Amino acid sequence: MLQSLALRLLPLLIILLFGSSSLQAQDLDLDDWASIETKAKGQTVYWNAWGGDSNTNNYINWVSKQMQSRHGVNVVHVKLGDTAEAVSRVVAEKSAGNLEDGAVDLIWINGENFAAMKENGLLYGPWAEKLPNFALTAPNANPEMRNDFTLPVEGLEAPWGKAQITFYYDSDRVESPPRTMQALLDWTKDNPGRFTYPLVPDFFGSTFLKQALLGLVENTEPLYEPVSEADFKAITAPLWEYLDALHPHLWRGGKSFPSSGSALRQLMGDGELSLAFTFNPLEPAAAVADYQLPPTIRSYVLDNGTLGNVHFVAIPFNASHKAGALVLANFLLSPEAQAHKQDIDVWGDATVLALDTLDEAQRQAFKSLNNNRAALPLDALQRTLAEPHPSWMERLEQAWLKRYGVR
Repeated sequence: MLQSLALRLLPLLIILLFGSSSLQAQDLDLDDWASIETKAKGQTVYWNAWGGDSNTNNYINWVSKQMQSRHGVNVVHVKLGDTAEAVSRVVAEKSAGNLEDGAVDLIWINGENFAAMKENGLLYGPWAEKLPNFALTAPNANPEMRNDFTLPVEGLEAPWGKAQITFYYDSDRVESPPRTMQALLDWTKDNPGRFTYPLVPDFFGSTFLKQALLGLVENTEPLYEPVSEADFKAITAPLWEYLDALHPHLWRGGKSFPSSGSALRQLMGDGELSLAFTFNPLEPAAAVADYQLPPTIRSYVLDNGTLGNVHFVAIPFNASHKAGALVLANFLLSPEAQAHKQDIDVWGDATVLALDTLDEAQRQAFKSLNNNRAALPLDALQRTLAEPHPSWMERLEQAWLKRYGVR
């Protein structure tokens, strides 16, 4: 448990020791896309991305094949257990004086990892809004395309998927699912062992802490500012009181936790749980279609909304193959790649494109989910809670591990 948290802290520690750099390569004309595509041909792009889900990995493999056939760019998926692994590599390269020949060309990133890289000049750019397909996100109407956990993106990363906490339950076992955090506690007491959340600092586990905090505190404004010693203890007191009451009634009495969101879904598939959650709104429907979950699964969000964000791709300042990374990032925003990604038979990751920017044929590629009863109604995603400042996740993880991790 502590190893993953230490890994996340390592980049910040090394940055403090060696300082930061704003060095950027100036050899690409971002206003001449044709020249970028020409330079990209023959390059091998090392895309560092989480590798913990087979559907995600299969989608990235499809992207690799498309990039090779369409653009002559080879894409290698460097599978990560935690994004901080790639951040640490970039930091280590900079500290060793490697400013132009980095091993990481593109990173799937957001949140505290983006914040750390941006603050310390470890990202190439700005470039994202120069991508030909970026306009399809309609950023003026969708400001989340330009913000990452409250921080302005400023062209240093490009969006490529949406996430929002979505609860799902087995309707054969649950007649009326809990729709607030307090109702979840009451339901869990009445149904011991039928709910749990992943082990912190797994991303899904840490996200549950933030969701609970947003649902429990009266004044959420401090959560959108950098965390401070003065307010952390007072603001989080309701969370620890809540978890102290919740844990004895969780799966295995709260003495152990599933390792990841995938492991949580497996417990639902095995019938050990009756209620769970995911950060991918279409995951339950995709899992039903893939026979990983029973057809009686139904999805919903809490009455006051659930935590949501956009995930991005970024290019390190010293990436060796920037042209290829730019072409890859642009392809990820293409209608074809976005529709394929959202297909529940492929991945089920929600698109970042504004469908009204597409023509009719392109819109038709985004399959209707009306015939899948496990799918979340699309209008439910309008009740989205913004991510707190990234500094809160790290402090919440530290406090959780201190309080519960020894067990």
